[in-house]
Amino acid sequence: MAIRQKCDKKRVALLNATLHLVNNQGFHAAPMSKIAKMAEMSPATIYIYFENKQDLINQLYLEMKITFSAFAFKNYSEEQCVKESFKQVWYNIAHFKLNQEEASNFLSQCDNTPIIDEEIKREGLKHLQPLLDLWERGIQEGILKPISPYLMYAFTIYPLNFLTNKQHKNSCELTDEIINTAFKAAWDGIKS
Repeated sequence: MAIRQKCDKKRVALLNATLHLVNNQGFHAAPMSKIAKMAEMSPATIYIYFENKQDLINQLYLEMKITFSAFAFKNYSEEQCVKESFKQVWYNIAHFKLNQEEASNFLSQCDNTPIIDEEIKREGLKHLQPLLDLWERGIQEGILKPISPYLMYAFTIYPLNFLTNKQHKNSCELTDEIINTAFKAAWDGIKS
C-alpha cells in the first residue's frame, strides 16, 4: 500500500474553500463536508492536511496574516523617517484591503471573534513586528504619542476596515482624495 503524498494544490484548494465559506456563511456554517465538496475532494482528504477544523482555520489565518504582512511591508525601509515609513505601510495596507477582499474580510472576522486560537493570533502578530518597531521608534524620537500599539492600530489601521467594507458594499467610493484624507487623519491621530 502506497502512502498518499500531500499535494500543495489540494491544500490550497481546501484553504480557498474554507476562506470562501467562512466569509460567506460563517465559521459554524462551514462544516468539513461542505469545505471538501467545494474543494472537490472527499472529506477524508482534509485530514491528510489538517488535524481538524480548528487546525484548518488556524492555518488559514496564519497564511492570510503572512500574505497581509508581506503586502504591508512591500517597499518598506527602516531608513526612511517615521512618517514616510508609516505612510508606505499604511498605503500598502489600504491597497491590500481594497484589492484582497476575501483575505481582508477573513482577517477582520478573525480579529473580532474567538475562532482563532490565542497562540496562533500571537504567532500572526509577530509578522507585524516591523510596524510595532516603527511605532516604538516614533515614540522614542518624540514624533508619535506615547500610547500603546493597540491604540495606534485602533486609530490608524482599523478605520481602513470600515472604509473598505463600505466601498465593497458600494456605500462609499474610496477615491484617491478620500484615501489621502484618511491617511492624514490617521497620522494626525498618533503624531505628537
